[in-house]
Amino acid sequence: MSLLSIGTIAYDDVFTPYGEARMIEAGSCTYIAMAATYFVQPVQLVSVIGGDYNQEFLDDLQERGADLEGVEVVPDGKSFFWAGRYHDNMMGRDTLETQLNVLADFNPKLPQSYRNTDYVMLGNLSPQVQMTVIEQMETRPKLLALDTMNFWMDIAMDELKQVLKRIDMLIINDEEARQLSGELSLLKAAAKIVEMGPEILVIKKGEHGALLFKGDRVFSAPALLLPKVVDPTGAGDTFAGGLMAFLAGTDDTSFDNLKRAVIHGSAMASFVVEDFGTRRMQNLDAAQIRGRVQQFVDLMKVDV
Repeated sequence: MSLLSIGTIAYDDVFTPYGEARMIEAGSCTYIAMAATYFVQPVQLVSVIGGDYNQEFLDDLQERGADLEGVEVVPDGKSFFWAGRYHDNMMGRDTLETQLNVLADFNPKLPQSYRNTDYVMLGNLSPQVQMTVIEQMETRPKLLALDTMNFWMDIAMDELKQVLKRIDMLIINDEEARQLSGELSLLKAAAKIVEMGPEILVIKKGEHGALLFKGDRVFSAPALLLPKVVDPTGAGDTFAGGLMAFLAGTDDTSFDNLKRAVIHGSAMASFVVEDFGTRRMQNLDAAQIRGRVQQFVDLMKVDV
């Protein structure tokens, strides 16, 4: 099995109470791929970058199992750039600068070898771009997942609802779930969102874990208490990458395996926040991942 992901490959400047990192390799595709290649290969990436992007980093991604055939390179262009500063409590952040650069004219084109992939993760881009990818698929994926954000709900809600009709799973945070549904209760929000199209809903709650909804079944995953969170950027994308890659690697979308996937995604997200960008993700091994997953399992054990 393989996993197809569309999103951004970018540079970030990040400032947190624990320090700063400038021009660090980032973007949704980057975080998704870094997490996903630990569970399934290849991870087919669809994105756009400028000629300024770090070739050594791209080579490392390929060595890890990323397929970059779908990454368009604009030789004289600049890659997408974002800068942000986190608040002292690490709960909020302020965007300091956003440069769309080559992303402004991004029109994804799927290589022929990508068009029959069984597991697809549509990263956080405009609903129009996400729909373009769906329409290029020649066969219906076994699982088509989507991430989105408040910004698209504000400016492109009608287009987003059309995309929701075409997907199997939606991965969003609690604030986004409330805005999309118009409900304060996450249980009511989930019921409304499922009516919009996705059979499966995952609601991320940051330091409070994640919720999984499918039919009348609900699973609540805990969050792992960490001694220090250095950089939360990319945690959601890393979670999605780990979750989707686990499903692709096991080729099993049953509710029990979805629960396992949520835990594996949560484990990968708990690693990425321990350092800036993808630095922590670059030096993991299978034993460390198994150990972190076991910590989540231990949190959930109870004998009543």
